[in-house]
Amino acid sequence: MGRHRTEAGEPTGRSTATGGKGPAGWARLALLALLASVLVALISAGLRSVFWVLAGLAGLALAAVGVWWALAHTGVLRVAGLALSVIAPVTVLALYATADMLVPALCSLALWMMAVVAARNAIAREPAASRREPEPAEAPRHPWILMNPHSGGGKVERFHLVDKARAAGAQVVMLGTGNRDAAELARQAAAEGADLLAVAGGDGTQALVAEVAAKHDLPFMVIPAGTRNHFALDLGLDRDDPAASLDALTDGLELRVDLGFAADRVFVNNASFGTYAAVVGDPAYRGEKVQTALQALPGLLTGPDAPTLRMRAGTTHADGLQALLISNNPYQRAVDLAHPGRRERLDSGLLGVVCVRVANAAQAARMVRGSRSGSLLRLTAETVVVEADTATVPAGIDGEHVLLRAPVVCRTTPGALRVRVPRNRPKAPLSRPAADWPRVARLALGPRVRVAEVSSSGMTAPPRS
Repeated sequence: MGRHRTEAGEPTGRSTATGGKGPAGWARLALLALLASVLVALISAGLRSVFWVLAGLAGLALAAVGVWWALAHTGVLRVAGLALSVIAPVTVLALYATADMLVPALCSLALWMMAVVAARNAIAREPAASRREPEPAEAPRHPWILMNPHSGGGKVERFHLVDKARAAGAQVVMLGTGNRDAAELARQAAAEGADLLAVAGGDGTQALVAEVAAKHDLPFMVIPAGTRNHFALDLGLDRDDPAASLDALTDGLELRVDLGFAADRVFVNNASFGTYAAVVGDPAYRGEKVQTALQALPGLLTGPDAPTLRMRAGTTHADGLQALLISNNPYQRAVDLAHPGRRERLDSGLLGVVCVRVANAAQAARMVRGSRSGSLLRLTAETVVVEADTATVPAGIDGEHVLLRAPVVCRTTPGALRVRVPRNRPKAPLSRPAADWPRVARLALGPRVRVAEVSSSGMTAPPRS
């Protein structure tokens, strides 16, 4: 028998889409592009490039101050903030153009973006550790689907979901036809012998039914008939064609995904505390989101009743927080323009935690430094405790406003939910994580792993010279 070569840390196969470039190749390309972006600036302006970098950062900082004034104040300061958030970056661009630095700056930016894409490709092509693979699933005999006719501006009716679900052999129940809520209807369906629970609606309704499915160890199916449906997006489902999810009833795969808990409330996406949760709790928010937020934010950010939170996650403590987001698996970084608000996976067994503390314009300006500013903290944890000075804490659980008794213990239950998805999902789940530069550097510059030849008998031979 012939021999094949393996190298630790790299897949044995070659990717035809990338010409066979492995993780180390992508990592080296990322570092070269990053170096080139720096060289373009140095060649164009020499040591003066430091000034132009500082000018760009100053423009971003002033724009951040303008945004803070616009959100945290009213009247003249709000108008000045809006003006500053526009004038500052425009002025920097004008200075770049006047000094003939606009083209080099754009080239440097393009190279930096190329470096980020290559870095993400390098990390994505490393072998995935402990990722659960979908398994073929038998077609359910008694599927039950709860449909919200009001979600997503009437997607249930627009896509004829009731008729298509019944044609596939499912029992359909419409939400809102009685006084019972989604969880109660799902519990009754499980008691009557349903062997699959599904929801055509928003994320909040999905979370309620998902909890029942997990408790009874029943498969759960998502039909993205809501407005946003972030959970469906991260499952790889097509939010523009909710009927395509019904293919899982006849030709499906089963995934095991995590569930998050905030006290006793399940969330499939996130639980938010602080400013956003307070805004969502305003009854006017449903009708006029932007106007309600602009009216409420000054009092919530700088007023005497501004909410302040404390967070404990393992040995990490943070206080004076204005906003806290705890997600079922971590989100990508906010600066990831390709996939904002996306999760790389739903089975890591970890909560994502994002803490924000901005009390004044100076702290807003420092936000351009990211996590080094002291105003933004990102981490992952299995358990997070949210504390406040009040007996209860407003929270947004998958977009639904609730009041929870403080302190709130948030936790994850790994692999608690069996999710049924179509075998051919129209949208691929996110597979490119955020750029992790220390990790990329280790891939590109670390000591090369010796290549061993493995014979068909399983014995390892010394590498060829």
